[in-house]
Amino acid sequence: MDIPTRLQTLDWERYTKCARQAAADGIVLLRNEKAVLPLPEGETVALFGVSQLCYYKSGTGSGGMVNVSHVVSIREALEDEPSIRLNRSVLHLYDRYVDEHPFAAGEGWGKDPWSQAEMPLDKETAEQAGQDSRTAIVVIGRTAGEDRDNKAEPGSFLLTETELDMLRTVRGAFARMVVLLNTGNIIDMRFVDDIRPDAVLCVWQGGMVGGLGVVDVLTGRVSPSGHLTDTIAERIEDYPSSGNFGTGVRDVYQEDIYVGYRFFETVARDRVLYPFGYGLSYTTFRIRARKKQSEPLARLSVDLEAEVTNTGHAAGREVVQVYAQAPQGVLGKPARVLVGFEKTRLLKPGESQTLQIQIPVRSFASFDESGKTAEISAWVLEEGRYDLYVGENVRDAVILDSEDGAFTLSEDWMVLQEEEALAPVCKFDRMAMSEENGDVHLVYEETPLRSIDVEKRIYENLPGEAAQTGDRGLKLSDVEEGSCRMEDFIAQLSDEDLCAVIRGEGMGSPLVTPGTAAAFGGVTKRLRDFGIPAVCCDDGPSGMRLDCGDHAFSLPNGTMLACTFDRELNEQLFSFLGLEMVKNRVDCILGPGVNIHRNPLNGRNFEYFSEDPYLSGEMAAAQLRGLHQSGVTGVLKHFCANNRETRRHELDSVVSGRA
Repeated sequence: MDIPTRLQTLDWERYTKCARQAAADGIVLLRNEKAVLPLPEGETVALFGVSQLCYYKSGTGSGGMVNVSHVVSIREALEDEPSIRLNRSVLHLYDRYVDEHPFAAGEGWGKDPWSQAEMPLDKETAEQAGQDSRTAIVVIGRTAGEDRDNKAEPGSFLLTETELDMLRTVRGAFARMVVLLNTGNIIDMRFVDDIRPDAVLCVWQGGMVGGLGVVDVLTGRVSPSGHLTDTIAERIEDYPSSGNFGTGVRDVYQEDIYVGYRFFETVARDRVLYPFGYGLSYTTFRIRARKKQSEPLARLSVDLEAEVTNTGHAAGREVVQVYAQAPQGVLGKPARVLVGFEKTRLLKPGESQTLQIQIPVRSFASFDESGKTAEISAWVLEEGRYDLYVGENVRDAVILDSEDGAFTLSEDWMVLQEEEALAPVCKFDRMAMSEENGDVHLVYEETPLRSIDVEKRIYENLPGEAAQTGDRGLKLSDVEEGSCRMEDFIAQLSDEDLCAVIRGEGMGSPLVTPGTAAAFGGVTKRLRDFGIPAVCCDDGPSGMRLDCGDHAFSLPNGTMLACTFDRELNEQLFSFLGLEMVKNRVDCILGPGVNIHRNPLNGRNFEYFSEDPYLSGEMAAAQLRGLHQSGVTGVLKHFCANNRETRRHELDSVVSGRA
């Protein structure tokens, strides 16, 4: 690997600082009544919940099995925080409980429990703690992962009765109550309206320094700036994919393109507890946006300026989110689609920053796989008015003040002609939208099925067989230097050589770094003689999994990193990971994970970013740019339609071409 000299030194202090910032900036503040946060200097705190002693740095399986030297838990970070005094009696109570009820680790791969059994909390203990401490912090922990989906059961997506009793008991004993959710993805949130804690934060799984990020936010050193990358609905049954998730060996994607907020904001706004993009701060912001140019169609982009002003009393950062609304037309559209976002720098009270946001016109187009508007498999802008909404979340975004919206079309415009490639063969009815008198209603329609012979097309498009020349002394480096063509180099390889190149070797290959996931490329001596190196790839999206026992850096999970809405921070963090990969002679990391969060119960959601494909793609691209700075790369994992772990090796995912 040819690494620029300036990048050859891995600064562990800067790496840790960057990860800590990501662990803080990805925290989402959902509630902060009476401004209970940030905690004042010298605050006395009683810490409840067994998860204070069982911090989940990541989910389970290959995406989270990073062997670390140490994990800074929420409790450890609080104990080391000089501005906070913890109630020692309560800490000792949980220490004794865990001594008598050791944590369950599960037996075998994919058998990790979703949570630990909570300690029953009696009223007298809570009331005594309430007399000795001013603020209660309750930690709730959850995990899941590879081969281990969540379930709509207590102890997983739902809280247990013991956890609910603990929350009610603490609420009754304390005037100030904070709940921290140490989870890989969203969980059931109905407890908030029932128990009404003063503050609720999604602190996700922050990697090996996650506890430090939590305390940075609790103390106010960092004002929370994370925003939800998923819609939190009232019940799991409200998610449009729930009826078809997790049963049998066939998953029908009946919700089609109406995943998450694309469904809720269109026909089910009343079922939302916290909308996509939601997140509070310790300060307030004013956003003023305008369209910069008057001819977006000629320029093929809509250019916006958004002035963000900190109108509160604390320094903070804000995310400007831009959503498009297209005419329903004959194809049907979501009411909102995220098409742009930018995050400010840290703004002091009264300070402003103007953000530039460019949105390609193609971002407004819809895919027509049935030929309703134009040719089959075409991206189309249907006639009508296209509007933009700008704000801090999908629900509160306000329409851009413009006479003609973003732009208006008098006729359909085919933006791009594609070719049918992934159409289903199983009949099913999918969700669609129908507009009557300005009101949009949910309907179902037959899903367009495959109309071509894929096998025939493959054979018709196969290139002719290349003649094999045998060894002519050409090396792979000759191709890089331009002294021979790749075709001439490959012509030297035999059928056996070519099979070996694509075969690779599995975990623990002696050709590459011990304990890594696989080797590929030069896996035979003959291939290496041609100058083809044995290339090392390793798990995963949350840091390197080195099963040989070597330590590696455990990063915040995918959900948390996406909640930062910060491309630059993601790129910087993964530039450090890239240097760490170089240090361990790892060429390719098996990540980032880009499956969308189709359903909250997918056990591997922690590896992935969001229910929104645009945000997921932007975060993945930023992380890849960071890796490339060090001359290494990543693999988009698992790309699409791998949204369930239960029986995943047998699963038939039935998805429309449009979805």
